[in-house]
Amino acid sequence: MASDELPFFVYGTLRPGAYNHDRFLAGRIGAETDAVLDGAVLYDGPGYPYVVPAEKGRVVGTLLTPAPGAYGELFGLLDRLEPPVGYERVAKDVVRVRDGARVPAWVFWRRRTRPWAR
Repeated sequence: MASDELPFFVYGTLRPGAYNHDRFLAGRIGAETDAVLDGAVLYDGPGYPYVVPAEKGRVVGTLLTPAPGAYGELFGLLDRLEPPVGYERVAKDVVRVRDGARVPAWVFWRRRTRPWAR
């Protein structure tokens, strides 16, 4: 995997069993594992769930590793799906629950140009 081919940390509608996971990610994921993102909090809208930076926050989510050969397709799909509704993709370390390992991952969180609920 190239250095920029990071797994994706998802929360909300992209988590396994949720609407957008089944709709957009089915058949494209090689591995899914529980993970947490420290330094952020989750808001439920308006519109869609989103995370924003928060020094003492913690967001529970899922770390998705694309299936072999599916990275480019999945990367492009998520980049088309998320930014138009106000998200930006940033590389952050997340903690994999099963072993406590810190793993770099792509995270989509709310763009700073939008007002955040506090």
